[in-house]
Amino acid sequence: MPQAYLADRGVVKVAGDDARHFLHNLVTSDVETLTPGEARWFGLLTPQGKILFDGLAIAVPDTHGGGYLLDVAHDQAEALTKRLGFYKLRAKVIVENLSDAMGVGVVWGGDSAPSDLGITYIDPRLAELGTRIISERDRLATLGDNPDAWHKHRIHLGVPEGGKDFAWSDAFPHEVLMDQLQGVAFDKGCYVGQEVVSRMHHRATARTRIVPVTFTATAPASGTEVVAGGKTLGTIGSVGEGRALATLRLDRVSDALTAGLPITADDIPLQLEKPAFIRFAFPGEPTL
Repeated sequence: MPQAYLADRGVVKVAGDDARHFLHNLVTSDVETLTPGEARWFGLLTPQGKILFDGLAIAVPDTHGGGYLLDVAHDQAEALTKRLGFYKLRAKVIVENLSDAMGVGVVWGGDSAPSDLGITYIDPRLAELGTRIISERDRLATLGDNPDAWHKHRIHLGVPEGGKDFAWSDAFPHEVLMDQLQGVAFDKGCYVGQEVVSRMHHRATARTRIVPVTFTATAPASGTEVVAGGKTLGTIGSVGEGRALATLRLDRVSDALTAGLPITADDIPLQLEKPAFIRFAFPGEPTL
């Protein structure tokens, strides 16, 4: 049973009478309709539409106190707590960083997570990512210190992660595939940065995307430029076995493919590979 304790993840609690409306009105996804034990990928944006924080919001069953737990990067948890507190004003909401005591684990490969270990929830981005667990850190340590295996699995599926594939405050939700992986609700009311995200969606102006690339040679290092014909197409992010995630200008990739130019990173030939969940036009696909 592949499993891992993700020590670099933290937990932020949002609870209180107004928690549901408070969180729903701030983030990109629809957390208002979540049922207990269900999760959704969310982003908290700048007014200019860039991602300040991202994570998974879990609706907590009443047996565990209700409200929400936010599965986020550990090094972002305190800043997120302060940011949510900034928006709280007079809302009846408690926001608390639990990351010193609470953490996140994951079980994947079709196996069920032990329900007695903590709060479990299916990863809302892709079911193939497995079941995540929030519990006390010392209990999660029994899952084993094997985050590299988890990230290889994530990279294989083509799912980006903040801090590894994109920098916070530097990327739009469309660029990191939030629109493809249920991280943005386009039928909900206003939230911070909503106007920019909506405009990008309806005008189809997202030229930069994070997509999987494959290679057969030695792996290019994270941060390596992807080039073709002397032009920069983007950069390499997370790297796994024979595969990486790369932030690329897809229009430039299409031009390179049309011209028959090799796409490389540090002289290593790359091939783009389209995950099944991607719905936008992919470079190299025949046009109708």
